[in-house]
Amino acid sequence: LGATLRVQASEKSFNNELGVPLTLCAAPDDVEALVIEMGARGHGHVALLAEVARPTVGVVTAVALAHTELFGSIEDVAEAKGELVASLPDGGVAILNGDDERVLAMRHRAGCAVRTYGIGEHCDIRVEGIRLDDELRPRFWILDGEQRAEVLLQARGLHQATNAAAAVAAATACGVDFDAAVAALSTATLSPWRMDVRRTRSGAVVINDAYNANPTSMEAALRSLASMPAERRVAVVGVMAELGADSQAAHQATAILAKELGIELLVVGTDAYGLEPLAGWEAAAGALGPLQPGHAVLVKASRVAGLERLAEALLDA
Repeated sequence: LGATLRVQASEKSFNNELGVPLTLCAAPDDVEALVIEMGARGHGHVALLAEVARPTVGVVTAVALAHTELFGSIEDVAEAKGELVASLPDGGVAILNGDDERVLAMRHRAGCAVRTYGIGEHCDIRVEGIRLDDELRPRFWILDGEQRAEVLLQARGLHQATNAAAAVAAATACGVDFDAAVAALSTATLSPWRMDVRRTRSGAVVINDAYNANPTSMEAALRSLASMPAERRVAVVGVMAELGADSQAAHQATAILAKELGIELLVVGTDAYGLEPLAGWEAAAGALGPLQPGHAVLVKASRVAGLERLAEALLDA
């Protein structure tokens, strides 16, 4: 959006009944596009936030096993997220992930135009030819009808390619030229502790993705780690919070995936993965041992685990 418009966006995770009004009130008078994240802890929360913010373009990226402890089931999550689509005005635009069946089904709740994005041939804005460089930056082609452009992101991870398509879809819905929006993608950066790839003094790679975790983002992070050229790949993981009845199965599925990908798994502070846990991040640092060139370490957990301290300690060592 910032390619041609004056933009204001919510800070960090200012996404609730306090954060959304704060974002609105902080917007300068001359702002042309205001980007707001909307979160929910139950049904009706997004609908309430939409009454306050009155969005004209709504983006839904995924329905996943996150916060199901609060909602009860993944279907309840889908119902709550769909409140955003239902709130859009007749002249608005709903931007939906065409690769996620639960998100795509939300088009029936829209009283406005719908645009889809993703990898599938049926999507309005598509990405293809995704590949990662040695720093986990995705390079790919993005297509919108007859328009086509190659992109190299600074944001890390395979999943960021489709997120980039969502951003282009939202920008063009707001009148930004396709080429200008795509060009701006190459300079976009993420919030701290989100797939932040750095090297230690010894030359080892540390991926700090400790801001948050759910089964979907954990799988994406593990697959990104597996794609890195490295002799030793280790994931240091903590709890994925607020998964409710799905928690045990989700954690154990993550452990199985790590084994399938050939990734060594170190677990901190929880036995949900079915492995003997380490007591804290200091113990994890000790278990890792000296990091060498050719080593790659992913650090990921929900915020409550505080594993960013481990990533910082590894980089300072």
